[in-house]
Amino acid sequence: MGEAIRFHFNVDGDNFTSAGQASVQIKKNLRQLGVAPEIIRKVSIAMYEGEINMVIHANGGDADVLVHEDGIEIILEDRGPGIPDVDLAMKEGYSTAPDNIRSLGFGAGMGLPNMKRYTDSMVIETELGKGTKITMRVNF
Repeated sequence: MGEAIRFHFNVDGDNFTSAGQASVQIKKNLRQLGVAPEIIRKVSIAMYEGEINMVIHANGGDADVLVHEDGIEIILEDRGPGIPDVDLAMKEGYSTAPDNIRSLGFGAGMGLPNMKRYTDSMVIETELGKGTKITMRVNF
């Protein structure tokens, strides 16, 4: 199997208006690589939801996208507060977003559920006070 193509992005937690830039860029990159539109759509949605979560809850982080021969791996890693109850956080509509974020139309509690919905696999590793790592995969 050939070497994966890697794209790395820093997600700026101080600039809410820049949230989503990595998902827009990865959409362009995948289009240039000739990836199928449905795969691009899934990856873009999962990336966007993850970026927004990193900005709202964790003051940013790192996003890596690896394009393999058989699929795309998305790795989102932050040094935020961690997720106290992953099962609860996975419930549609559950949100810990502050009111100022909700007033902007975000924080509806669909981030993690949508990330899972649009990927073939999702693993959440989280430690309170240390951060969260989410690894997702969309198969070709």
